[in-house]
Amino acid sequence: MTHAIDAATLRGWLNDGQPIALFDVREHGQYGEGHPFFAVPLPYSRLELDVGQLAPRRAERIVLSDDGDVENPVAAHAARRLADLGYLNVTVLDGGAPAWAAAGYTLFKGVNVPSKTLGELVEHIQHTPRLSADDLVARRAAGESFVLVDGRTEEEHRKMTVPGALSCPNGELALRLPALLPNPNTPVVVHCAGRTRSIIGAQTLLNLGLPNPVLALENGTQGWHLAGHALEHGSDRFAVAVPSAPVLAAARERSARLLQRFGLPALSTAQAQQWLDDTHRTTYLFDIRSADEFARRTIDGAVHAPGGQLVQATDRYIGVRGSRVIVFDDEGVRAPVVASWLHQLGYETAVLADGVDASLQVRARPKLDVTSALPVLNADLLQALHIAAQRLAVIDLRESAAFERGHASGAVWSIRPRLLQQLRALGVAHADPVVLIASEPDVAILAGGDLLEAGYRHVYRTDNGYATWQSAGLPQAVAPEPLPARARIDYLFFVHDRHEGNRDAARAYLAWEIGLIAQCAPDELGVFRIAGPGLD
Repeated sequence: MTHAIDAATLRGWLNDGQPIALFDVREHGQYGEGHPFFAVPLPYSRLELDVGQLAPRRAERIVLSDDGDVENPVAAHAARRLADLGYLNVTVLDGGAPAWAAAGYTLFKGVNVPSKTLGELVEHIQHTPRLSADDLVARRAAGESFVLVDGRTEEEHRKMTVPGALSCPNGELALRLPALLPNPNTPVVVHCAGRTRSIIGAQTLLNLGLPNPVLALENGTQGWHLAGHALEHGSDRFAVAVPSAPVLAAARERSARLLQRFGLPALSTAQAQQWLDDTHRTTYLFDIRSADEFARRTIDGAVHAPGGQLVQATDRYIGVRGSRVIVFDDEGVRAPVVASWLHQLGYETAVLADGVDASLQVRARPKLDVTSALPVLNADLLQALHIAAQRLAVIDLRESAAFERGHASGAVWSIRPRLLQQLRALGVAHADPVVLIASEPDVAILAGGDLLEAGYRHVYRTDNGYATWQSAGLPQAVAPEPLPARARIDYLFFVHDRHEGNRDAARAYLAWEIGLIAQCAPDELGVFRIAGPGLD
């Protein structure tokens, strides 16, 4: 039987100074509507696929939280799955997120809450300079020269950006930007979609001691849109400049000073290996360079975490509070910047002195053997089954947004934590064939394993997701009706609608970011180590 604790006990554990992973096993949309500040999202639909990265040590102290539904105790199901993977110390929060709120503790909306709070604290404490969208328009109209950079990912930049901006993700600023500046007097403006990466990007350049004037564009693309200015779509302006030797040397020196100011170590290969070999504490090893660089060469066993995103969405990569983090690059410029921010987020962080050249042995992470008895259907086999079966249950496990764009005729949208209940409600018998359509084979395999365990005997998956159905020439839904919003537990309307021209959603999101600090309790704010103005 799974051990359960109450909310007060969990609060104590979160503050006892010992490593702990608090995983919210609800789906993205549920998690984003309200969760404890330190809860890390680990949706049950992907549990065994992602837990090995988030909690690589099987002896880790883990607490699971769900929505408190006694009829469908997702956390208890997840605890059993983790036990199957060899995790030894798994506990469930009794009553889940509702019990946390009932105990008088705050549930936070949104995602990446600690990282977002970091940005607000930095602006509050370090007084990061900023300018409004209208101010930027006025400067441009006056003919002022400045460099405008978009600190988000290239994909986000391509979708929409402030006109004229150059894509330079925050993790690349220290390396790429100096080569793009005409002179030390040219102002630099950093923007993102909202607030966090604008603030962190601008403050990164200020912390490095860049001589240029630096400003954050207030409220990013959302502020730009709300001010009535048009956004640009489809930009292909990307910062790929390689700094000259003198510029690189100066950048390396700035980053070395930053590391020194924060008192962060540059570990030798032997020292890093000692951290990784410590069986009593989790250590993460991150390659913070670009995806192309990572693909060409990295340290075997390292995880790719682009520096800007590692700071922006830390809970996507690090699941254990009280863990250690080692970051590396190949030139000694970017990793110190990322380390400085992870330190301010409260992690014990170091840079790998030898970078990508270090020879390290990284323990294999717990991973599900996805070899399954689930038969795979290609287009021909699917077509034959569709003809032969008297009753065929077609379950679409793709993202609800993809399902709404188009799906198989007669298909039902579902998701792993609700799949068994849904099949029972539909009257699908154990002997009926069930076909699972998913965006990733492993997601179908996990859901199919649950069905086989529950007694369903004929469960299949398609070999290429929905494309298999289309290739088989089988009927597709005509003018499908939207799913009820309450059913779409994988989709967080609060976050996504702001990118679809919804001004009210944009205003609500910006208000949420600005209001984060006021929602935090002292023990939640106490983990941050924000340097004062000027890094004093």
